[in-house]
Amino acid sequence: MQATLNPAEQKHQGFSLQPKGYIFDYGGTLDTNGDHWGKVLWHGYQRHEIPVTEDDFREAYVYAERKLGREPIIQPDFTFRKTLATKLRLEMQYLLTKGLWDANEFEFEHALTQVLDDLYNGVKATTAHSREVLMVLKQRAPMVLVSNFYGNISHVLEEFHLDGIFESIIESAVVGVRKPNPAIFTLGVEALHLAPEDTLVVGDSYRKDILPAQEAGCHTVWFKGEGWTDETFDESVPDRVITDLSELL
Repeated sequence: MQATLNPAEQKHQGFSLQPKGYIFDYGGTLDTNGDHWGKVLWHGYQRHEIPVTEDDFREAYVYAERKLGREPIIQPDFTFRKTLATKLRLEMQYLLTKGLWDANEFEFEHALTQVLDDLYNGVKATTAHSREVLMVLKQRAPMVLVSNFYGNISHVLEEFHLDGIFESIIESAVVGVRKPNPAIFTLGVEALHLAPEDTLVVGDSYRKDILPAQEAGCHTVWFKGEGWTDETFDESVPDRVITDLSELL
């Protein structure tokens, strides 16, 4: 007698980690092991004992992200290191200006350099691991990158030796569509010349990757790391949940 499958099991029955094509997110997926960048930055502040509360840091983080989203501060030729240094400087200047951190010029520059070097070295190690996985997957099926980024993602990929891996790059600042709009994933599917149901999207953000990718008709793998909040999500929604990119192999 055949067992009756529940809805989640029915949804995932026949799902394979060997699709005809892959769509990868970049930030939080290939560079931080699934962890939200806000948390990655906060832990850098903690390791180097920047004397601010997490609430104050979050305020500075949101300020910097919104400013970078509104103004063309990140230029197309910026490396990731320069991009990260720009983010940190905006955050730390905000903390000083608002009286949330008391530091002289030397202390400010020293703290910025310490956190920058720490985080950048972590990203180099993570992207090296990601590259190993991607090079294997590239032999199995074509891949496209779909990312909310500032217009300099090509330089960032080259910086971390991830260039030449993806058939196409769909970058929000270039195409004028941002996640969580599912249309950006449709652009990725079109770049692969595949049907959505033959495409697997891998991303760290439940709301910005998994839900809109499924709305676009794709299969999904949620790369679950440390989130920005403690909010929990229904893990039966994505086709698979992973905690290390190598699980795709």
